[in-house]
Amino acid sequence: MRFEIEQMITGQVEAVARVYTEARFYELLGELPKLGRPEVLDRREEGAVVHLAVRFRFTGNLSPAVTKVVDPARLSWVEESVHNLERHTVTFHMEPDNYADRLRFDGSSHFEPVGDGRTRRRAEGEVAVRVPLVGRAVEGAIVSGLREHLAAEVDVVERLVADL
Repeated sequence: MRFEIEQMITGQVEAVARVYTEARFYELLGELPKLGRPEVLDRREEGAVVHLAVRFRFTGNLSPAVTKVVDPARLSWVEESVHNLERHTVTFHMEPDNYADRLRFDGSSHFEPVGDGRTRRRAEGEVAVRVPLVGRAVEGAIVSGLREHLAAEVDVVERLVADL
């Protein structure tokens, strides 16, 4: 399932793009619902490029149809991302800790200035869940949850940008 998500964030594009590479951002994400506290496993900065590996754990509720084929306690993954701070782009790939044969999730984001000190973030990607009968529904639930989570992230990003 392909997805596209657009957000408006208060803050200059350089500051907004930089926040997504900072450990403090991921610490604060732990305050949001449905995900446990993310764990930054690796962060390497090479000039204008930042490589990140962050482990996430799903802590929300799942429907009984989904829990018949997926153990909620085993829903964790590592997001590997490359942030180009000059181009204001991010590419990412989710690597499941479990169920790797059933899930593929990757995409990209682009940050662009829109005036008035605001930044537009455009994220797009694809999620594929290979589980008979419920795969498409799980894909829809993942994209819906992603939209909800990214919307909640905006407040965290804006708080951190304001502190710069």
